[in-house]
Amino acid sequence: MIINKKRVQKLMAEGKRLDGRGLTDYRGPIEIEVGGVKTAEGFAKVRIGETVVMAGVKLGLEKPYPDTPEDGGIMVNCELTPLSSPEYESGPPGMKAVEIARVIDRGIRESHAIDTKKLCIEKGEKAWFVMVDIISINDAGNMFDAAGLAVLAALNDTRLRDFDPVTGVVDYKSKTDNKLPMTKQAIPITVYKLGDKLFVDPSSEEEHCYDAKLIVGSDDKGIISALQKGGDTPISVEDVEAMVDIALEKSAMLRKVFKKALKLK
Repeated sequence: MIINKKRVQKLMAEGKRLDGRGLTDYRGPIEIEVGGVKTAEGFAKVRIGETVVMAGVKLGLEKPYPDTPEDGGIMVNCELTPLSSPEYESGPPGMKAVEIARVIDRGIRESHAIDTKKLCIEKGEKAWFVMVDIISINDAGNMFDAAGLAVLAALNDTRLRDFDPVTGVVDYKSKTDNKLPMTKQAIPITVYKLGDKLFVDPSSEEEHCYDAKLIVGSDDKGIISALQKGGDTPISVEDVEAMVDIALEKSAMLRKVFKKALKLK
């Protein structure tokens, strides 16, 4: 990819972007599709502009961890495929994939988006464990926000399986009508800084030119559950406050799209 960083910087300084958007405008269309995959307990595909990502959920009955004998668990993995961007290679997850998985995992855990106690079948013996896989289809920028939205949609689409209460064997041939015990919709929003300008939803070119970024995970009530700073440039307290304000505003916008797509109240 040929990146004209000076061009991006010049436009940003003028409050402009390569594609003509405002600094806090998301690309369109923003689309969320759920369901349709029988082999997964939950599935979603999200499109933000030309960025497309999928998330699938698998469930398994496992023994709870010794320090949380009455709770189920969650694990998030991310695979950034070479087909989605020439920057990615086959093999173990790279730093970006690990960061995406960790940030989304932390946002779900710290916001208590899933009532993990309701996943427990038998204290210290059996509990549902939720395994989420993120797969990039096309990375045209802002994989963080797209992946976070896809995971949340897939979790809300998830249905539990029947199982034998004696042996613990799960029947993966049919789903029940029982949903995951979701309590909140924790959406991560990434706000970037270049020079003295703040912006969201970067294109691939813009994503290579930022000075710093802040990923803000927040729930329906605007309560922040996770923060992660990226980039080599320090950010001030004033920057953090402004970035959080933008993140909360954009989170509310995406949440409306999310609830409409999943027919949630």
